[in-house]
Amino acid sequence: MQAQALLANFASALAAGDITVVDLTATLGPDTPVLYLPPQFGKNTPSFKMHEISNYDANGPWWAWGWMELGEHTGTHFDAPSHWISGKDQPNNTTDTISAQTFVAPANVIDVSQEVAANPDYLLTADHVRAWEAEHGAIEPGSWVLMRSDWYHRNTSTEAFLNSDENGPHTPGPSVDCVQYLLTKGVIGFGNECVGTDAGSAATFDPPFPAHALILGQGGYGLASLVNLDKLPPKGAMVVVAPLKILNGTGSPVRALALVPKS
Repeated sequence: MQAQALLANFASALAAGDITVVDLTATLGPDTPVLYLPPQFGKNTPSFKMHEISNYDANGPWWAWGWMELGEHTGTHFDAPSHWISGKDQPNNTTDTISAQTFVAPANVIDVSQEVAANPDYLLTADHVRAWEAEHGAIEPGSWVLMRSDWYHRNTSTEAFLNSDENGPHTPGPSVDCVQYLLTKGVIGFGNECVGTDAGSAATFDPPFPAHALILGQGGYGLASLVNLDKLPPKGAMVVVAPLKILNGTGSPVRALALVPKS
């Protein structure tokens, strides 16, 4: 009965406008930036394409629809454990086997936008997270940690979003010790506003790409290309991220939403 009352109160608050729904999702289209891997790393994901089937014409006089061509990890997307070699043997590690119970979870939003404005290679460290906890409260087991960098404002330009030069991409992300610390907190996953969860320089880390290698290796999840994290409080928001139920899927584009109490 208590859970029923909570849901009833939630529905009432939502209808009354006391809860704001914030869209954390970038628009999918032909200009959506996608990850570019150097040739020595392997094949790249294709860009998003929409193919027309009919448009109220001879191919379908009363309806319009199309079919999509895209990678699992395109736009605002979810990383399942099977996306990384470290998570390939985790149980329930694909988008069709992950428990739907995990698709709704609290969010801890750590604002590093000023640091990133000064240094696009900024790394979120364990010490920074501890300082954030001292101010806002402990990170709860089963919650998301979302790194707010305001990088999403670059999302309309592949060049600006990937921010690469002859030395590679220059984008922010977590340090190795940050990821290790978050795992001790029992987080469900880590989210970033960049094209992937790791920093642009993460190929040089030990281990390389720690947000992928360590979090997915422990059965956790990733969220990438998030937007509008500047509209969320440090604590108090609930995040809803449901990947498509793709058979053996390593990830999926998502419509990521945050439920935020109206201040």
